This record gives sequence, C-alpha cells and structure tokens, in this order.
Amino acid sequence: MPAIHLSSRGFVLAGLLAVALSALATSAAAQPRGQPDDVLAASMAGEYALQSGRLDEAADWYLRAARAAADDAGLAERAARIALLANDDALAGEAIKLWKQRAPRSLAMRSAEATWLLRGGRERAARRELEAMLRDPDPAGWRHALAALGSGTRDPAASAKVLGRLIDAGAIPDQLQAWLAFGGLAQRFGELPLAERIVQEVVRRFPDEPRVALLRASQQREGGDVEAAKRTLAAIEDQAEVSPELRLAIAAEYDNLGDPAAAARIMARGPQDERSYGLRASLLVKAGDKPALEQVYAELRGEAGAPDPGRRLLLGQLAEYLERHGEALEWYRSVPGGEERRVAQLRAAKVLHDLGRGGEAFAELRALQADASIDEDARRDAYLLEAELHKEDGDVEAERETFARGLAAYPDDGALLYARALMWERQDDIARAEADLRRILVAEPENVAALNALGYTLADRTTRYAEALELIDRARVAEPDNAAIVDSYGWVLYRLGRHQEALVELQRAWRLMRDPEIGAHVAEVLWVLGRRDEAREYFTKARELDPENRSLLRALRKTGADI
Repeated sequence: MPAIHLSSRGFVLAGLLAVALSALATSAAAQPRGQPDDVLAASMAGEYALQSGRLDEAADWYLRAARAAADDAGLAERAARIALLANDDALAGEAIKLWKQRAPRSLAMRSAEATWLLRGGRERAARRELEAMLRDPDPAGWRHALAALGSGTRDPAASAKVLGRLIDAGAIPDQLQAWLAFGGLAQRFGELPLAERIVQEVVRRFPDEPRVALLRASQQREGGDVEAAKRTLAAIEDQAEVSPELRLAIAAEYDNLGDPAAAARIMARGPQDERSYGLRASLLVKAGDKPALEQVYAELRGEAGAPDPGRRLLLGQLAEYLERHGEALEWYRSVPGGEERRVAQLRAAKVLHDLGRGGEAFAELRALQADASIDEDARRDAYLLEAELHKEDGDVEAERETFARGLAAYPDDGALLYARALMWERQDDIARAEADLRRILVAEPENVAALNALGYTLADRTTRYAEALELIDRARVAEPDNAAIVDSYGWVLYRLGRHQEALVELQRAWRLMRDPEIGAHVAEVLWVLGRRDEAREYFTKARELDPENRSLLRALRKTGADI
C-alpha cells in the first residue's frame, strides 16, 4: 500500500485538529439534551466520533446537528446514512423523516428509506418503494433498488421474498443488465429456486444473449450441478473468439467450476497478447498441466526476437513456472528496461534463491537496496522480497533484521510496516503487530487495510473487543461492502457474544467472497449456536478452498468438529 508521510508540521496540525475536535465534542456533550444544539459543534462532534469509529455516537450527533439546522438536508442525509451503517433503526427513521421534509424526493433518498423499511420488517411498504424506483424513468432507478434490496434486510430470505413479488408485479425493467444483476442477487441470497426462475425469464426475454448462458452456468454451479454448467458453457464457447470480454468471462466461469485447464483452453481461442498468454500460463500452472505450459512457452519463445520487455518478462515467468531456472534467469537478465526491468530484477533474485544460490540472491537484493539510480519503490520492494525469502528459509532472525534495515532506510513506510505486522502476528507477538499497524495509522489515519487488520487482530487475538469494533467501524464507513471488512465486523460481534448478529454479517461476507477464513468463521458461529450439520458444511467448503488455512485449523481444533 502507498505510504503518505507527514512532515513534523503536519503532525502538529493533526494534533491541534484532534484537540479542537475533542474540545468541540466535549462542549457539545455538555449541553442539555432538551436545548437546541450549536450546529457547528454538533456536526464536528459527529465527525470526530465518526473518525473514531463510534458510529452510534456519530449518528446521534449528526441528527442533533440536523435538528438544529432547520433547512439543512445534507446533515439529515448524513445522519441517515451513518445511522443505517450503525444499524440504529430508530435514529435512521428520524433522520430520514427530516431528510424527506427538507429535500425533493430523490432516488438516493428513496433507496435509504427502502433499506430502513426492510430492516424494520415492513416488507409491504418497502416493496411499494422499491417498485416505484424500478418503474422510475431515470435509468439509474433499478440500481438504487438493487442496492437497497441487497443491503436492506438482515434476513436474506425476506429480501428474496420481496424480490419474488417484484418479479410477479412485472416491475423489473426490460433490460438485460438489470435482470442479470437481480439474478446474481438471488444467488447471493442462496435462493436457488428464485435464481432459476430469473434465469428462465431472462432466457425467454433475451434468447440469443450469451451472458444469459453465463448466468445459467453460474446458477447451475451454485446448485452443485457442475456437469450441467459445463454443458451450458460449451454451447457458447465459439463466441469466445468474437469478444475478448466474453472469452474472459467464460474462462472465469470454467475456473470457478474447478476446471482451470478448460479455462486455459478458452483463453487460447482468438488473438493473443501478453495478458491472454499470462492468464493461460497461470491457469495451466493451477491445473498442473506442464505439457500444455511447455507449448505456450514454445509459442512465445518463437516470437521473442525483438527485445520487448513485457514478452521477455513473461517468458522468464513461464520458465520459472516450468522450473527451468537457468532459462528463467537468462530471460530476466535480458529484459531491457522500464517497469518490467524492475520486476525482472526481483524475480531474478527469487530464481537464484530457488536454485539454492541464496548468497547470490541476497547479495543482488542488497545491491538493489543500495542503488540510488532506481526508483524508491523498487528499492523498498527489494527489502520486502528479502524478508519473504528469509521467511521461506525459516530464518526468523534474518527476516526481522531485514525489516529493521528496510525501515531504517524508509521510516514509517506503510508496506514495510504492514508486512512486518503480519510477521509479528504470525509469531504471536501481538503487541508489536499492533504497534506497527498503529504507526501506519499515524501517517494514514484512514488507511482502510490497516484499520481492518488492527481491528481484526484485536478481535481475534485479544479481549479488547470494544476497541476492535471502533477500528472496524471506521473501515466500514469507507468500504461498507468489502467482504474482508464485513467478515471482521461479524467476527468482532461474535467475540462480543452477539452470535445471531454475527452470523448475519459473516454469511453476508461469505456471499460476497468465498474465502476459507470467512467460511471457518461462519462454521464456528453455527457450531456455537448448535447448528452442527450446517457448521460441518461450511467447514468442508473452507477446507476445499485451503486445507492449511490457519483460521480454519484453529476453528477445527476449538470446536472439535469431525469433518
């Protein structure tokens, strides 16, 4: 991640701002609840609470500011959005009411209200609002309805029921993209009969559209019918030569089906460039198909007469995949310049290490670290790679020493600090991991990755759950639909003992991204709730994705689940 360094003056200003915001918050808090608030004090107190990750307080302060500013629709909107994120239905309802009084009804306002109605279980009122958005002449109407339906309820089955009734009412616009989006949403809800119904309707409306076949294949895969999904894809394979985008989509679906060799075969159809060659190579490596990889290598090598940096870098990577380390080293050494040259120099060091020539590899990396003629990112990356190679060697002391040298050369560099924090966590030194992540946040207070990593670490490895929740909430404000952050939020709710709420969030994270750690989290919560058979299903899915995942192994030991 890029690091943003503050000068000493910047630190002073940041400190003064924090003090000022704190003073304003204290001043505003001291005012009696029954008296009108000062708009500036209340709004700045709200922002201070928001930046601190206290979403419930932030929503309350912004609502107070909105009440005091009689004509300010923007404050009411902000209060409504923060309250929805904080899951405070009462505050959200009051804020939405003020927003509606002060501004013309907009799609954004209607979407927020539909979200609130769904969360309150008022499905009939929510359905009326959603239908109105879907029928709105504004082409963005269906997207706002989709967003509200996707995030509005804590019960996916309830949302699926509303979606089914919207289809019954003929409210979905006659646009392929809209139908595909709602079909994908039905799959995310886990409502396969509804997804199949949407697919059938899309086939009827758009019979010659290949993207419909992709949706059907995806739905068949979700239903566990892998062979049917492959037959559906086979019917549209010839169209891969016409459209590079479609070729990529078909290949991705084959890969999702666990058939990377078929995906590589699709990528071989049509004109080839560095991107398609690279994807083919990656898929063939995944498939373990060395003979096919040899063919790609031979095909590329026959066209490598010109000193094209991208082509030579790719050849080096292919040779490395094929464990032709000597050839890989020659290709990397021959990359003439540009960004590719920097990558090639780092890969050459990795190849030397794989050849058992660790001394040479580390010497080359240290030469890069000391080379003032190359850019700073390249020098920094040389430290990161050296640390990674020491990790592969199991040399803990050398890994630590490399990070120490790197941070001496690049104090407070975000990438180095983040990587070292992961090392400390891996070595169970949580205090040092926390210290490095907090150093990142001093320079980059809104660094989402660091906020989430620190929040998750505190939730997972300490009992400081309230502090963890504040950090994760700050990350949620920036990226509310980031699966990793949703997972962290669900995990801290679980650690707080709020098991049912945790399950809703963790299952949402799983729907957003099939990840072994998320699957293990869902399984553990289900196990604690006594739903053992469902838990075993998630444990099995997580193991299929990565049997060595650390979170999965910890959860299996903790629960004693037999899978």
